[in-house]
Amino acid sequence: MSPDIFPGRLGLQQRVLPEYRVQFMDVLAESCQRGLGVFAGLPQIDENIATSHQFERAAYFPARNRHFSSPASPFYFCWQSGVLDWLESWQPDALIVEANSRYLATPRAITWMHNRSRPVLGWGLGAPSIAGVLAGWRQRSRLNFLLSLDGVIAYSEQGATEYATLGISPQRIFVATNAVTPPPSWPMPVRQPAFVGKPMVLFVGRLQNRKRVDNLLSACAALPESLQPELNVVGDGPARQALEELAQRVYPRTVFPGACHGAELQAYFEAADLFVLPGTGGLAIQQAMSYGLPVIVAQGDGTQNDLVRPGNGWAIPPGDLRALSQAIEYALADPARLRRMGSESYRIVVEEINIDKMVSTFIHALQTVTK
Repeated sequence: MSPDIFPGRLGLQQRVLPEYRVQFMDVLAESCQRGLGVFAGLPQIDENIATSHQFERAAYFPARNRHFSSPASPFYFCWQSGVLDWLESWQPDALIVEANSRYLATPRAITWMHNRSRPVLGWGLGAPSIAGVLAGWRQRSRLNFLLSLDGVIAYSEQGATEYATLGISPQRIFVATNAVTPPPSWPMPVRQPAFVGKPMVLFVGRLQNRKRVDNLLSACAALPESLQPELNVVGDGPARQALEELAQRVYPRTVFPGACHGAELQAYFEAADLFVLPGTGGLAIQQAMSYGLPVIVAQGDGTQNDLVRPGNGWAIPPGDLRALSQAIEYALADPARLRRMGSESYRIVVEEINIDKMVSTFIHALQTVTK
C-alpha cells in the first residue's frame, strides 16, 4: 500500500464546512483511491462563518442542521438530519467525524459503520478540562463518545496531550497539525538586513472586536518614536469604521486598504517586516509565514503553539496590551534578528506545517485503523 494513498472510499462529517477547509478536502480527496464524500450543514446566521461547498475533487452532501442554543454555550447541541441516508448512498470504507459529543446524530453514524466492521476516526481540537454546571456529566459524555472511536486526530500537540490525559490511548492518537495553506510555491521574499525607512507591521483578517485590532493600535502608539512602524490593517468587517476613527485619534500611521486578495494581498505580505495577530483566530498566520514573516500572535486553542516558536515569533497572553507592545518593540529593535526569524517561519511552512503534511497524517491514521 502506498504511504500516500487510502485505497478505499472515505466519508467525512463536519457540522459546517468553512471555506478555508475546501482546499484541504480536495487534496485529501486526491489521496483517497475511491473518493471522498463530505457531509456538512450550515451554521447559525450570527456565527459569521464563511462556508463553501465548491469542491474540485471531493463530493459534497448537504446535512440539515438543527441547532439548539448557541455554539458558544456549553449546552449547545446540533442534530444533523440525513446522516444515515448519506452513509447508505456513499458507502464509505472509513469515516472521519468531528470529535464532538454535542453533535447528537454522530453516534448513529458510528454505530452504522461499526455494524459493518468499518472504522471511525474523530478529528478535533482537544479535550480541555470542563468546569461549571454538570461538569462531571459533560466530562463522562465526552469520554464515552471518544472511546467509541477507533482513533482520534488532534489539531495540535496540545490537543493530543489533552486527549491522552482524558484517557485515550496514545497509540490511538494522531497529530495532524492544523494547516490551511499548501507549502509555498514561491521563494522567500528578499528583504534588506536593515529597515528602509519605517518598519512595516501588518494585520490581515476580518475586522471584528475579537480580533483586538484596537490593542494593536494602542501598542504601536506606546512604542518609542524611533520604532513606531507604518501599520497596514488589511480586511473588512463590522468594526472597520470604529477602528478607523480610533486610529485617527490613537495611531494615524495606520492604513486601512480594505479586503484584499490575490496579487494585491501578496504585495502587502511582501512589503511587511512583521505580522501581528493580537486577537482570536489565525488563518492568516501560515500565509504570513509563507512570505517569510516573523509573527506575534495571541495564545489560543493550542494550534498556535506548533506554528509560533521562539525561533520565529512570539505568543502573548490574549488581551494583554503591555505584552503586545513589548513584543513589537523587541521585534523591531533588531532587524537582523527579525530577518532570521522570518527565514525560520518560511522553513516551518515548507517542511513541517502545510496541507500536504496534514493530509499525510490523515492517510497514515486511516491506514493504521483499517489494518
